[in-house]
Amino acid sequence: MVSTRWGGLVARASLLVSPGLVERADQATYKTYDVSAIKTLQSCLGITSIMKNTFTNAQSSVSAKVAQKSFSASGLTVSNYTTPSTTGNDFAALGFSGFINDYYDDEGWWALGLLHSYDVNQDPGFLDMAQHIFEDMKAGTDGTCGGGIWWSKDRNYKNAIANELYLSVAASLANRVPSQKSYYLDIAKQEWTWFKGSGMINAQNNINDGLNINSDGSCTNNGKTAWSYNQGVILGGLVELAKASGDSSYLTQANTIAAAAITLLSDGNGVIHDKGCEPNCGGDGNQFKGIFMRNLGYLYKASPQAAYKTSILKNADTIWASDRNTANNQLGVVWSGPYTAGGGPTAATQSSALDALVAALRVA
Repeated sequence: MVSTRWGGLVARASLLVSPGLVERADQATYKTYDVSAIKTLQSCLGITSIMKNTFTNAQSSVSAKVAQKSFSASGLTVSNYTTPSTTGNDFAALGFSGFINDYYDDEGWWALGLLHSYDVNQDPGFLDMAQHIFEDMKAGTDGTCGGGIWWSKDRNYKNAIANELYLSVAASLANRVPSQKSYYLDIAKQEWTWFKGSGMINAQNNINDGLNINSDGSCTNNGKTAWSYNQGVILGGLVELAKASGDSSYLTQANTIAAAAITLLSDGNGVIHDKGCEPNCGGDGNQFKGIFMRNLGYLYKASPQAAYKTSILKNADTIWASDRNTANNQLGVVWSGPYTAGGGPTAATQSSALDALVAALRVA
């Protein structure tokens, strides 16, 4: 899930380079943490200078590339990207032209990464590419289960993450393409109406992984794990939708989901966990909690709640105190520590923990 890590890195670094950031004393500490951890992940902070290079190379492939996803016994998504190339150069075969592949969630992550990049450098090419990706995503919607987007082009599963990303990209474009605002806003509104009534939000206001498509054509909540990222991406999408529409009721709905998620995911000390996989969450699952923290930070800025700030700061402080290799600022998957849990740290665990640290800078 390279797209998840890159889009998140842009989101994190864009806050650090923002000319509008007025640093308070308590923010200075978190900025120091963030810069140290980003240097470990990326080796530099010249984020605007590496955006184009990254997005260009991310589309490069020496031959046909195939995306394959499956589920582990715990219901965790496992992603593999393979190529029949015999060049021996794995990196040359990583890309997908135009960021299009067989999975709509991958496309959605890239679109959001492009939009975050556009926010930093105002390069119209990034915005154009996000619009291009969105149109391919839109082609993945149909009337099965009453609406929504499929997870993959095989059209065998309608799940939370693909639909949350579809909503988020549509609402984000509504806020960035004034000439087509009504087009994107209408789609975002329709998608949220469908998602809210789809059954994926359970009685506790937590979002399960997806839907069962029953033999009679009805669709019901599949009861699979309520992963942290599924509680998070929807928050960012609803923040964008509230901004685009001027309707604060979307923030009210986001607040309901966020409060339920904090209750579900927190341990007795307030530290967030994906209990369904830790400490062995793989490349994809290692990033889930950070995605939740990032989007909780967005919601806090739009609708400040003391519980959100408390959760974000608690997790950031715990990561730095208990989940860090102090020699080189490597961060692990289990935020309460130790940083070596699950065989880490890795780029995925580093980027995820960074999301919590940057969220702390955002709300401090």
